[in-house]
Amino acid sequence: MQTDTSAAESAVFAGNRAQGAVAFDVRAVDGATRRGQLHESGSLRVRFPSPEQQGLSAVLVNTAGGVAGGDRFGIDITVDEGARLTLTTAAAEKVYRSHGPSAQLEIALRVAEGGHLAWLPQETILFDQARAERRIDIELAAGASLLLCESVIFGRSAMGETMRTGRFVDRWRLRVGGKLVFAETVRLDGDIAALLDRPAVAKGGVAIGTALIAPGDAALVERLREDADAFGAEVGITAWNGIAMARFCAQDAAKLRADMVAVLRRAAGRALPRLWFS
Repeated sequence: MQTDTSAAESAVFAGNRAQGAVAFDVRAVDGATRRGQLHESGSLRVRFPSPEQQGLSAVLVNTAGGVAGGDRFGIDITVDEGARLTLTTAAAEKVYRSHGPSAQLEIALRVAEGGHLAWLPQETILFDQARAERRIDIELAAGASLLLCESVIFGRSAMGETMRTGRFVDRWRLRVGGKLVFAETVRLDGDIAALLDRPAVAKGGVAIGTALIAPGDAALVERLREDADAFGAEVGITAWNGIAMARFCAQDAAKLRADMVAVLRRAAGRALPRLWFS
């Protein structure tokens, strides 16, 4: 009887987990970028708020209202030859506490020759006892370009919240012309507050971010460092392997975003998504 009850509870739990998927491609048509095939399922949606002459803007929306333990989401985007896409999210994504399995997020991004992708979602906010695992796989053609920025907030300090324990696994892989040029896995598990306090991890910071830029070189690094005197938190910028990277670490989300905006504006050479400032 106890086994039957446990199985029934597990089935109910699984049946109440959110699932969502978005897959689409964008194409260059007569000098403009247009949407191609689009597939949406579950609680994930994508909207294209306004056509642009030099590219297309897209906004991801999670109608589930956040991410909980056991949820599964998948995003698959292809930018075809010569097309340009800037993508953001409608709001910061909130990952709530889980007493069971981790939420799973799978992201696949592909950019063809001469294409450009700016992947600029708003922050991911982890609540205390949140459990999330994310995987980002990026495939760039040799002549493609990428501006990708992700930020993670461990508890909303402005609301007096702290993320003490939980699990966060973040796996990134970037290939250019079929060659692996960047690979990283961040794994924070258990006493996350203690881990973030370590000098070699975040030195007490609760807001971290990474901007990945391809192609990138020493000249780009120097340009991005021109705002260094105005940074409100810790920012490190470097280039290697044909890519550039900026790392951000701050005591709160506001300082993190201010530094990110300063770097991304120089890296993008154009306005950032309006939703970042709404």
